[in-house]
Parts: sequence; structure tokens; C-alpha cells
Amino acid sequence: MKRVVGRVRKQRRRIYFGCEGESEQSYGKLLGMIADDAGLFLHFDTDLLRPGGGDPLALLQLAERRLEEKERRHGRFDFKAVLLDRDKIGICHERDALIEPLAARNKIYLLWQTPCHEAFLLRHFDGFATAQPYSSTLAYEQLRRIWPEYKKNIPAVELAARVDLAAVLRAGSVLQEFAEFLSGIGFRITR
Repeated sequence: MKRVVGRVRKQRRRIYFGCEGESEQSYGKLLGMIADDAGLFLHFDTDLLRPGGGDPLALLQLAERRLEEKERRHGRFDFKAVLLDRDKIGICHERDALIEPLAARNKIYLLWQTPCHEAFLLRHFDGFATAQPYSSTLAYEQLRRIWPEYKKNIPAVELAARVDLAAVLRAGSVLQEFAEFLSGIGFRITR
């Protein structure tokens, strides 16, 4: 707890949220806004992991370096997660095999988007929670059918107009890794 001129202010828990691209970064900012509205006292450090976009191991290696620097400067994070696209897995099995051990060593929770961010977002919408588009192109097309104004790298404020706490919990009710992440940072998930 921090003391503020005669009263106590609750300290925000620091959440590291590594992001493959601007779309994921906006989503992390949105989660921070939703957490504020829910009274969770979280601070999301949404870290755009560029260069490296696309290669899960390169993104995780960059997150490792950035985390070391951020924690050295500002103290430890209460929870660390990196959002990655699953459609890049399988290109190089030797590199893929290094991902889980690296994440475990750094206590980074991996949030896999199958196959991509647009498919992950699609699962937030009523009637689409169990949607499983098999390609990034199909996921984008399906999302645009229900949200014609959607575009990549949409700002968090625009995202908030369509994705709220109920939508986040809907996705968490069907995506186990996401539910575990939400639970780990303080959201109440019912399955």
C-alpha cells in the first residue's frame, strides 16, 4: 500500500503484456480499461515486441530482454504474459521446441491466439465464442462480417465500443489459456 497525504491508496498490480503487434497492444490497453472499471487495480505494461513480429521464439526472446530491463528499473511484475499467434508454429520445429522452456524460465504465461488475433477477437462476440476459423484470412473475413468497421491496429477506445467485460468473459469461458490468464490477474471466470 502507498500512503498518500493521510490516506492509503491501494497499489496497482503490475502486469506485463507482451504484444506481437499494434492490434494486440490495443487489446492489452482495453484489458487495462476494463480492469479499472471492475476495480481490479491493475497496471498493464503493454509492450510492443518489434522487431520480431511473427516469429514466436524471437518475440519471446525480445520479451525476455525487455522484462529484464523493466524489472531492473521499476521492480518485479506481478504477472507476465505474451500474446502470440499460433499460425507461426510449425515452420521450424527446432525453434518451436525452445519456446516453452524459455517462457517457463522467465515465468511468462503464453497466450496463444489460434490462428491469429482476429480469430481471438471473434470469440468475444455473442454466437462466435466457439468459432474456429482455420486461417488468418478467414478469421479476418468472419470478424469483418459481424464488425464491418474493424481494421487491424484499431485503437483501444474503438475496440472498447465493441468489446466489454461481458465479451472478455465470454471468450474466457471457452478459451482455457485465456481463462487462466484472466483468473491469474484477478478477473472472476465461471466455466
